[in-house]
Amino acid sequence: MSNLQDVKPLDNFDWDEFENGTKASVSKEDLTKAYDETLNKIQEHQVVEGTVISVDKKEVVVNIGYKSDGIIPASEFRYNPDLKVGDKVEVYVESQENKNGQLVLSHKKARLTKSWDKINEALENEEIIQGYIKSRTKGGMIVDIYGIEAFLPGSQIDVHPIRDYDIFVGKTMEFKVVKINQEFRNVVVSHKALIEAELEAQRKDIISKLEKGQILEGTVKNITSYGVFVDLGGVDGLIHITDLSWGRVSDPHEIVQLDQKIKVVILDFDEEKKRIALGLKQLTPHPWDSLDPNLKVGDHVHGKVVVMADYGAFVEIQPGVEGLIHVSEMSWSQHLRSANEFLKVGDEVEAVILTLDREERKMSLGIKQLKEDPWETIEVKYPVGSKHTAKVRNFTNFGIFVELEEGVDGLIHISDLSWTKKIKHPSEFTSVGADIDVVVLDIDKENRRLSLGHKQLEPNPWDKYEEIYTPGSVHKGKITEMMDKGAVITLDEGGEGFATPKHLQKQDGTQAKLGEELDFVVIEFVKDSKRIILSHSRTFEDVKDDYKPARKHNNSNKKQEAPAINNVAAGTTLGDIDALAKLKAEMEKNK
Repeated sequence: MSNLQDVKPLDNFDWDEFENGTKASVSKEDLTKAYDETLNKIQEHQVVEGTVISVDKKEVVVNIGYKSDGIIPASEFRYNPDLKVGDKVEVYVESQENKNGQLVLSHKKARLTKSWDKINEALENEEIIQGYIKSRTKGGMIVDIYGIEAFLPGSQIDVHPIRDYDIFVGKTMEFKVVKINQEFRNVVVSHKALIEAELEAQRKDIISKLEKGQILEGTVKNITSYGVFVDLGGVDGLIHITDLSWGRVSDPHEIVQLDQKIKVVILDFDEEKKRIALGLKQLTPHPWDSLDPNLKVGDHVHGKVVVMADYGAFVEIQPGVEGLIHVSEMSWSQHLRSANEFLKVGDEVEAVILTLDREERKMSLGIKQLKEDPWETIEVKYPVGSKHTAKVRNFTNFGIFVELEEGVDGLIHISDLSWTKKIKHPSEFTSVGADIDVVVLDIDKENRRLSLGHKQLEPNPWDKYEEIYTPGSVHKGKITEMMDKGAVITLDEGGEGFATPKHLQKQDGTQAKLGEELDFVVIEFVKDSKRIILSHSRTFEDVKDDYKPARKHNNSNKKQEAPAINNVAAGTTLGDIDALAKLKAEMEKNK
């Protein structure tokens, strides 16, 4: 670097002329040019080295061999309280001269520029650098590296999960630069990366010496919902939740705590994937080995429900020893149900041992066996003809399944619901969960089924209807349902008949409508098929028409008058002949 000591006098300078005030042989321009050539050639926005020529509380004056000195705020040198005149410092040339002709320098920018270069070199050469952890921030820490703030992610502080970040604030640590965003000048560093290489060598050495069945001591490093991670001294292993205890474990915290030292056994390991499976329960004898040797099928045991499934309940009779109560062994009932209808987790139960396999360590239990099978004496409690109240369980298209008591089911066929109503689906008649009165019609002990009836609780009204709805009799009725093929008519005496559209025509030529109450003539009555055919139009048609005039039905004991049968020859049909024959037979009967 050049300075004023390097300036050489001109060889042909006339000192006599200069002292006498006469014209010099050298022009001012030549002197300026000669002076400028002795100074440093500097460029803006570059870092150069300068010498401190003055220091006070407010500013530091630095000479860089330029025609003017630069002034820098003393605050930029706070990191160096021992700065003195003559010290060499790096400065950044912001401007060769400002509006006042002053050289503008910055020491802070010089440091940052140099720091940025150093950080880029550290990334390129994978160098280890030191940094000062300034503070916490979201997701990690802020680290000062050469005066530049870098980000240290929480996951990159250590190989172990960090539970207290604050203990790292104020520490100086070694780091490795792992990422730089040149556009935004963001730097990401890692401390974990430095120790991973060393740990990798340790890990390979440890894994190479592992053997299945080997017992090691480790420290609980992390607890999750599915298991516990244990540090074995540089390598981690996992105790799955099912290998923590012979009994059921809902939360690993019930068994171990963080930083606890425990002994574990190696169950399996994978050198390539670096996975080590550990066991804790395997260090204690299996509970089945200590099960009472005298326990046998048929014995009663007590236990607590630990797991529920639709198909059954697992009952723990002692820690690590469980038996399954299948849903079919919970009730004598035959229809499908969920085990959750009978038991829940935490229930204390008594059960009977149904099967016991000590080698396979399996046991099946039953609770329905604690009660007497109701089908053993079914004919005593539910004999044919007896009446009971049952609970509707579910419907099918052909009937209703009901339950008389736990384990005793029966079926009411749709045809046994009502003597008179035509029921398309059982849901029209009752609802699930409702009570219904029944009478036992038949017992199928082998298949554990009862045939039940509801209509049989009342006398068959068709015996009575046979006397009331004689062909030709007239009855009041209300149209309660309309269909394409005709209408359903509910008669005042309780019966239900049917009329085709032809027989729904009224005297004024209009068609009868839903809800109308009219007189109807019985055209046909068939008891076996429970069919009553009716006609309204016959109540006003002339006897010369298809059928003879109808007569009013009389329920009194008076002798019925014989209906007129003249003038029938002209329009007689096969149906009329049949009807007349029936009338004739009835008249003779009445006589």
